[in-house]
Amino acid sequence: MTREYLKKATLTAKSDASEVHETVKSILADIEKGRDATALDYAKKFDKYEGNVLLTQEDIDAACALVPEKLKRDIQFAHDNVRRFAEAQKATVSDVEVEIVPGMIAGQKAIPVDAAGCYVPGGRYSHIASAIMTVTTAKVAGCHHITACSPPRPDTGVNPAIVYAAHICGADKIMAMGGVQGVAAMTFGLFGLPKANILVGPGNQFVAEAKRILFGRVGIDMIAGPTDSLILADKTADPHIVATDLVSQAEHGYNSPVWLVTDDRDLAVTVMDIVPGLIDDLPDLNRQNAEAAWRDYAEVIVCADREDMAACSDEYAPEHLTVQAEDLDWWLDRLTCYGSLFLGEETTVSYGDKATGTNHVLPTSGAASYTGGLSVHKYMKIVTWQRATREGSKAVAEATARISRLEGMEGHARAADVRLAKYFPGVNFDLTADG
Repeated sequence: MTREYLKKATLTAKSDASEVHETVKSILADIEKGRDATALDYAKKFDKYEGNVLLTQEDIDAACALVPEKLKRDIQFAHDNVRRFAEAQKATVSDVEVEIVPGMIAGQKAIPVDAAGCYVPGGRYSHIASAIMTVTTAKVAGCHHITACSPPRPDTGVNPAIVYAAHICGADKIMAMGGVQGVAAMTFGLFGLPKANILVGPGNQFVAEAKRILFGRVGIDMIAGPTDSLILADKTADPHIVATDLVSQAEHGYNSPVWLVTDDRDLAVTVMDIVPGLIDDLPDLNRQNAEAAWRDYAEVIVCADREDMAACSDEYAPEHLTVQAEDLDWWLDRLTCYGSLFLGEETTVSYGDKATGTNHVLPTSGAASYTGGLSVHKYMKIVTWQRATREGSKAVAEATARISRLEGMEGHARAADVRLAKYFPGVNFDLTADG
């Protein structure tokens, strides 16, 4: 049986990906040349904000005072969960020392990057959780300086809850600047900030393109496109919950793909019947986003069996992958390509997006086939070192000299020769490349 598409997407996440490249490239070049003044010009143009770019302690205190106590408790709850999970992740990386051959010791050391730039979206929606996800992990990793950057509203500045979250999670500086100019400011070290070694966090297509262009001169968490989600559901799934979960992710944006993959055609049809009503019941902005996403990007696929469902999912390599099906352990063992996995009806992508503790900055557009999401490890460099006794270097030097000469790299070979001559005078070594 071939897969049956009850609904096929007319667009993909890459349909308009190239249109912003030249605009972003031009803005970055302008800001790198004009520095602070040019960044401020762009901020005035795009953010329509003329307040403090770097929030003072008084600004932070004033913003925190505006956050209701109930929301503060929720933010603290989510921060604690993300911190605990990040600490557990960090514990999986340890320094290593091993004696490769007698007298030759090699090692591994994990070193956090010095400065991290965390972008927190604040345009269409105010992503409080993104401040928690990015700043907390950088702090746990041990970054020495963390800048949180978020677009301000014209009259009110950065959303107070974002300021509160970034502050309690450990941001050293909070910057009121959005879009390409915010990314550029962190990368180029504007306004007295240290140059970021790594840029992390989600953003719109302009932010994503800026990170793509800057990658190489600065590290990034990933090159991200619109968020996407896939649900694997069998006959045991609740159609209303499946439909609700699909709609909950479609509201992210007009170009956010959602996919349903099932081996039960009746379930698929029922879900498709339910979705439009759930979308209609959303607030205006959410409804408009979800309508467009469902119309243009959503797919509903009927597969022959669960093995075909799993294979289909791995081909899509979704950012978020939900399983609402029997035998969850089978799915956990079988599935291989996803950013984050949500097993069973009792959890949902929304939990991971906000408060579970796992990170919500995840690979999109099929990137889960080769990378995972943001974690404490992204801020850490795994470096190697070695030391040796003179006797321990003997066999290594001989092999190095011969391999180097076989490659035609005589200078490399001589770096080994001189050590052998110094450490073992009078000893004849066969250091030629001949067999």
